[in-house]
Amino acid sequence: MTATMSDVARLAGVSIKTVSNVVNDYPHISVGTRERVLAAIAELGYVPNSTARSLRSGRSGVIGLAVPELSLAYFAQLADEVIRAARAQNMVVLVEQTGGERERELEVLRGPRLQLTDGLLFSPLGLGNGDAEVARVPYPLVLLGERIFDPGIDHVTMQNVEAAEAAVEHLLGLGRRRIVALGAHQGEVIGSAGLRLTGYRNALASAGIGVDEALVVEEGLWHRRNGADAMRRLLATGVQFDAVFALNDELALGALRVIQESGLRVPDDVAVIGFDDVDEGNYSIPSLSTVDPGRQEIAETAVDLLLTRIEGRAGPEKQQLRTGYRIVPRESTGV
Repeated sequence: MTATMSDVARLAGVSIKTVSNVVNDYPHISVGTRERVLAAIAELGYVPNSTARSLRSGRSGVIGLAVPELSLAYFAQLADEVIRAARAQNMVVLVEQTGGERERELEVLRGPRLQLTDGLLFSPLGLGNGDAEVARVPYPLVLLGERIFDPGIDHVTMQNVEAAEAAVEHLLGLGRRRIVALGAHQGEVIGSAGLRLTGYRNALASAGIGVDEALVVEEGLWHRRNGADAMRRLLATGVQFDAVFALNDELALGALRVIQESGLRVPDDVAVIGFDDVDEGNYSIPSLSTVDPGRQEIAETAVDLLLTRIEGRAGPEKQQLRTGYRIVPRESTGV
C-alpha cells in the first residue's frame, strides 16, 4: 500500500496540517517536530503528491530547457548552469534534446511534455526567422541563441559579433595577419556562424587587412572531428596562415590536434583561439585561448526572466537581453 499523509501524521504523532507544513518547507516548525515528521516520511517511504500540490498552486515548480545536443560541451555546460540557477529559485529543470531539427523543435513547442512545466527556455537551430509566429505560444517562453529575432518574444543571447571581433583583435595584437576563420556556414547571416564571421570581417577591416576568402573555411557541424577534418583540408591546400579563429571551442580543439600533428608549433607558428570557454580548453596541450560568452550570466538571466513571466511580475513588453563577454588568453596564443 502507498503511504499517505495521514499515515505519516499518525506515525509522527502530529496533525496532517503539520505534515503538510513540513513537506512544503514551512519555516515556523520546531526542529524536533520537523525531525519526527521527516523520520516518519523516510520510514514509510511517503512521496508527496506533487500533482495535487500543483493543481492547488497552478504551478508545477518545473521549467523546460530545450537545446540542440548535449554532446556539445557548450550546451551541456549551459544546461548545468540553468539547473544551478533554477535550483537557487527552488525550481526543477526538464531537459529536452532536439538535435537542431526543425520538426523536433516544433514538437517541443507544441508537445504534451510542456503540460509538466511552467515555462520553457528554448535554444532553436532548425527554426528560423520565418518561424517567429510559431514561437508565439500561450505559455512563458524565453529564447536562447540567435535563430529567431522577433520583438514579440523574450530573448537572451550573447554578443556574438562583438566577442568574435575581440577574439580576432587579440590575434592581431600578437602580430598575426593571416588569420583563418574556421567553421563558417555558407550564406548564413543570422546564427552563430554568420554573426561570428561578421565579427571576424569587422576586425580585419578595422586593421586595414583585406579578407582572403581562402582563409574562410566552411564546416557544417561544429564537433571536434569536423574541426580536425577542416584543418586537414586547409593544410592540404598549402595556403599560408599564422593564426586560427575557430567559431567554437570544439572546432578549435580538433584543429589544434591536427596543426601539431602536421609539425607546426602552437603558438609559435600558428596561434589558435576558440569561442565558448568550455572546460576542456583548460586541459588541452597547449591550453586553449577562447572567448567566454557569459554562459553563467545567460543561464541566470534567462531563468530570472522566465520566472518573472511565470509569476506574472513582468510587464507586457518582451525583453531582448544580451550578456557580457571576455577574452580568456591561454597557452595557444602564447599569453
